[in-house]
Amino acid sequence: MRAIFKANHVSKSGIKLLLLSLMLISSSFFASANEAELAVDSLASESVAVNEAKEEAFNPTPMILHHVADSHSWDVLEMVHFGLPCFLYSSELGLTSFIYHNGEEVNGYKCEHGGIEREDGKSFIDFSITKNVFTMLLTAIILIVVFISVTAAYTRNKGKAPKGLQNIMETLVVFVRDDVAKAGIGPKYEKYLPYILTIFFFVLVNNLLGLIPIFPGGANVMGNIAVTLVLAFIAMIVINVSGNKGYWSHIVLPKPLFLWPIMFPVEVLGIFTKPIALMIRLFANMVAGHIIVLSLISLIFVFGKAGQSVGGSAVGALIAVPFTLFISCIEVLVAFIQAFIFATLVSVFIGMAVEEHGHEGEGHH
Repeated sequence: MRAIFKANHVSKSGIKLLLLSLMLISSSFFASANEAELAVDSLASESVAVNEAKEEAFNPTPMILHHVADSHSWDVLEMVHFGLPCFLYSSELGLTSFIYHNGEEVNGYKCEHGGIEREDGKSFIDFSITKNVFTMLLTAIILIVVFISVTAAYTRNKGKAPKGLQNIMETLVVFVRDDVAKAGIGPKYEKYLPYILTIFFFVLVNNLLGLIPIFPGGANVMGNIAVTLVLAFIAMIVINVSGNKGYWSHIVLPKPLFLWPIMFPVEVLGIFTKPIALMIRLFANMVAGHIIVLSLISLIFVFGKAGQSVGGSAVGALIAVPFTLFISCIEVLVAFIQAFIFATLVSVFIGMAVEEHGHEGEGHH
């Protein structure tokens, strides 16, 4: 009996122990489930908070792209907007002209985000006076006025030492003549000097105007690849039309003749790679400077959470302002350097085309 009692006692104790273990396991399971549920809720709330923060965070990309790209209106500090004249043509709608106003719809055209689209999605030809076109016209007017006034000063002060604007322009013209045109083209430089001077001053003045984005006429002209494409295309025409017999024989019949199957495609490709290099070099250097300056200015809004944090804006300004001033000074230097490099490379390419070769088909590229 005693043995049976002990056995029953042990079995009862075992059952109690088993029940206690089940209770502990179940309680721990439910606790884990509750913790998991709480963790999921926490993660969900954190995700919502992150998404809200992303929505509230300042995104500088649209602002930078808007200021770098061409547009049909001027935006001064995002407060004052000047619409520019628009001239549009399509076979269905004919010629349409109006002053640009954002959000306006005119004769089947819709003005939106600085651009123009047709409501039916069809194509059209745009002859509008955009920011870039306006700046190029302003550059042309500035150069015409400056050179006419300098010419008049030479006539008026004949035999006297130049001074003021006349002195500055004489220094630049002599520099381009001696160190760019004559050095690159050679003895025949005088024929091409007006063209070299034109592209030098055109690129230079547009670059300098582009450093003042809030000024009407301060568009990023040379940061538009369409403009540099046209400049490079004109250079390609001048270079190849000026090419003499030696230049073309070097392209058509490169030596040694047994390498002709390889050299001929390379030489033909070189006709196009020269202007492509001109186009990309000028475009990339000018647009990069504008993007850097606008990115630095954006730090004020990024640190300040788009105006929600005054302290953050102050920290952003402490970082952005000195660096922006430094990059802006560099940009003034780059404006001159890029005008000089573009004019120099065009002169060198023209010099290769007009060079007198000692033997037909020989020369250097």
